[in-house]
Amino acid sequence: MDLYPLKFTPLFKYRIWGGEKLKTVLNKDYNETNIGESWEISGVENDETLVADGGLKGKTLQQLISAFKGDIVGNTVYQKFGDTFPLLIKFIDAKTPLSIQVHPSNDIAKERHNSFGKNEMWYVMEADDDAELIVGFDKEITQEEYKAHLDSSTILEVMHHENVKPGDTFYIPTGRVHAIGAGVMLAEIQQTSDITYRIYDYDRVDAKTGAKRELHNDLAIDVIDYAVYDSYKSDYKLKKNASNTLLHSPYFKTNIIATDGEMTMDYSNIDSFVIYICVEGSLSIHRDGTEYSLKTGETILVPANLKTLKLQSEGSKILEVYYQ
Repeated sequence: MDLYPLKFTPLFKYRIWGGEKLKTVLNKDYNETNIGESWEISGVENDETLVADGGLKGKTLQQLISAFKGDIVGNTVYQKFGDTFPLLIKFIDAKTPLSIQVHPSNDIAKERHNSFGKNEMWYVMEADDDAELIVGFDKEITQEEYKAHLDSSTILEVMHHENVKPGDTFYIPTGRVHAIGAGVMLAEIQQTSDITYRIYDYDRVDAKTGAKRELHNDLAIDVIDYAVYDSYKSDYKLKKNASNTLLHSPYFKTNIIATDGEMTMDYSNIDSFVIYICVEGSLSIHRDGTEYSLKTGETILVPANLKTLKLQSEGSKILEVYYQ
């Protein structure tokens, strides 16, 4: 069977801080409350998304990679990761703040959890007035001072708080403490990992369990980057009908495309799958006489062996993600 652009059926995740925007704004189909995350493309063990339509409907990423190897992910990607898909794509809706947390590096995650580390990035899609993200520190502190702030529940006083608006982008490397604030909905691109060390959670109680959530400060203390940086937000330009560099890291590359009219995409120089995440408007993708629609809140994976296609839109913004 020939490969084609693939949509997956999302997995919806209850979170103590989750709201309703994934349903009311992004038109996700679920009946539960407090859904905080929509896992759009996932190869996480026991949490794999399934192909939503076409001849490969119902297949997992692992099954696809086992069958198609480099044709779907790219030869370089397949040689490095085998049947494991290296990225996890999500939409996140925070009705209330997430915990203050940090992710371990690849080496530490491998040693402790037999997992990848969790380098990630955020693209803000919606933000209430005065909504903020917490990213890194505003004041340089020692490990001992950090412990004292934890003990006195004053850790928020030394963290960097940044008001955000749609389009704001942040890279969250492993070791950087962070949290999504109340009223923020965003797209998240990350390594395939579900390892998070929670360090502060506002002493709140989960209504489902009746208990406070577990903290992981013994694990977190030696992975935190305590340095202060001049800026935590990523700057970028937005030229229409072009792949504008949004954030390039060793773990994934993300561009942003503002489409207006027709645009031909040529991936002959990229030995990787490509993921489109629609963050505004809608567009159509044309390949071999077939049209695939993509609207705000939808994600599609273009297999590595599909080197050319056309995008058509009267106005949209998409994130273009690949591994290279």
